[in-house]
Amino acid sequence: MAKVKWAKGIDYVSGLLSSRPKKGVQHSDHSNALLATHRVAPTSNPVCTRIYMVGAYNRSTQPSAKELAIRERFTEVRAMVATRRKDLNKISQDQLDFIAQKDLATGKKTMTAYLWKVCGAEYDTAHNG
Repeated sequence: MAKVKWAKGIDYVSGLLSSRPKKGVQHSDHSNALLATHRVAPTSNPVCTRIYMVGAYNRSTQPSAKELAIRERFTEVRAMVATRRKDLNKISQDQLDFIAQKDLATGKKTMTAYLWKVCGAEYDTAHNG
């Protein structure tokens, strides 16, 4: 097993270290991506970083009706957020509402998260009654 010695100032590395090849690019089925994980846990083992080669993922089952509904909701809410972000009639009120709720315990800390919450609630109300 290989050992990695980090330079001073680098505590750990985590995430995708190389990009995945785009689908349809020549030999994309034969390419792997390099993934590093860092485990944070109280332990006496100092080896907490692992590096993996991640290959292509081929799904073995069809998406369920629930998964398709979740995907549809995500697409619709994303479009609603993009539209609302540019709507001059709502920008000022959204900013005031965002500032009023951001310091609450259940408040969203970014404007984007706030708009996703608002648009998600609008979508749920319109589609679930």
